[in-house]
Amino acid sequence: MPDQTRRLIMPDPISISADAPFVPPVRRVSVRGLLVISGLIIATLLSVPFWGSAGLMRTLAEFITLLALAQMWNLLAGYAGMVSVGQQAWIGLGGYTLIVFADDLHVNMFLAVFASGLVAAILSLPTALIIFRLRVGYFAIGSWVVAEVFHLLVASSTDWLGGGLGRTLAAAGTFERSQREDLTYWLAVLIGVGAVVLVYALMRSRLGLGLTAIRDSETAAASLGVDTYWIKLLVFVICAFGTGVTGGLIYLNVLRITPDAAFSIQWTAFMIFIVVIGGIGTVEGPILGTLIFFLIREYLSDFGGWSLILLGLTAVVLMLVAPQGLWGLVQERVRLEIFPVRRRLPGKD
Repeated sequence: MPDQTRRLIMPDPISISADAPFVPPVRRVSVRGLLVISGLIIATLLSVPFWGSAGLMRTLAEFITLLALAQMWNLLAGYAGMVSVGQQAWIGLGGYTLIVFADDLHVNMFLAVFASGLVAAILSLPTALIIFRLRVGYFAIGSWVVAEVFHLLVASSTDWLGGGLGRTLAAAGTFERSQREDLTYWLAVLIGVGAVVLVYALMRSRLGLGLTAIRDSETAAASLGVDTYWIKLLVFVICAFGTGVTGGLIYLNVLRITPDAAFSIQWTAFMIFIVVIGGIGTVEGPILGTLIFFLIREYLSDFGGWSLILLGLTAVVLMLVAPQGLWGLVQERVRLEIFPVRRRLPGKD
């Protein structure tokens, strides 16, 4: 009788393994391998000014800029579960902060890029007090409303910020063109690499564990002692800082800013597209998504005003084919993680 009961409770492991489909273990790139690959890529990027053209540097700087923006939105929505459609607020504020600090306060314009992130982070604190009272879809709408408020405030400041006409970065004239382009490009590489490293480091920390718990179930995370409010606030401020710095970089490269361009919701639409098609909630997804977005955008550039519609249709098709994103599709096929952020038990894959 005990043997029969045992068989009912604990079925034969051989029969289980025969019926269950075989799932190959996930392969992870070693830390040494990741450092070697990353070092080679960074070294190649840093060497571009010595052998590449100015056009190539501008293209790579734009690519890196979109990658940094996508990583920040992915951290906010993919890991913290806060879906925002108002990230253009920090881009606009970052761009205007750059010009005010560089032209009006006579701060070195390359250092002013980081001041852009600081101002965005400071202004994100009172913003969080308002929109953190909202949930899910209302949070997304609230973030867009806040971005529009900032847009209107800047556009109405005709004397100081130039109103709807915007302003030009006059401090750029103090540098030779080639020197300015090289320094801007190297700064872009620094910010792009920093965004990837920041997200990876955060997700490998205890904060990352808390974020994962909040994303899966905020109520359950709170019941286990996770301080959900302060973790979400910290991530919100970090993302505002990163997006603000990237906004300063954008207008350091463009040299002219207008409210309609800086606070355009198109910026957030690009972030969402990149993260969704690449793979939300992964570090690799925005990298692949930025590459795909660049290729698609170049191909659709000949369609004029239809390009955004076709871009949206492309996103819908890709979400239907691969709802987990293209990187998720790749992972299913090759079972590979380049930036592993998940914990695993010793001896388990």
